[in-house]
Amino acid sequence: PDLSDHTRSSGINAEYGGTMNFFVFMVDENGEKELVTAPLESGLILPGVTRQSVLDLTRKWGEFKVTERMLTMPEFIESANNNRILEVFGCGTACMVAPIDSILFEGNDINVPTMDCGAPLSKRLFHELTAIQTGVVDHEWSVSIHS
Repeated sequence: PDLSDHTRSSGINAEYGGTMNFFVFMVDENGEKELVTAPLESGLILPGVTRQSVLDLTRKWGEFKVTERMLTMPEFIESANNNRILEVFGCGTACMVAPIDSILFEGNDINVPTMDCGAPLSKRLFHELTAIQTGVVDHEWSVSIHS
């Protein structure tokens, strides 16, 4: 996605792309894996069910830090340049979870290794959310209705 217009309007924060919430799976400055997405407080992010489901599932897994905070484009670019970005994806009602392998920002393509490593987090989230929605797995979020 081209984040230039979106980031300019929100002070060069990486918050959303088009109609999707923007998630970055990265290694922070302390070497800890972290999933980052913008907080709701900015007023630009809708409190969607898919966004909350991603946050709830990943927190329940307990495998990495899950943070709702502003991620600036300079921080994103620095992390990408230092090979600390592991995966980037968008989520929303229409797309569920969509891997992103490059971002256009101010005329420059920023390549991210999402597809180089097979988008494991995006795929896992997509499969788990789909399994919950379709009743393949029992989950507290869904109720089976039998006729």
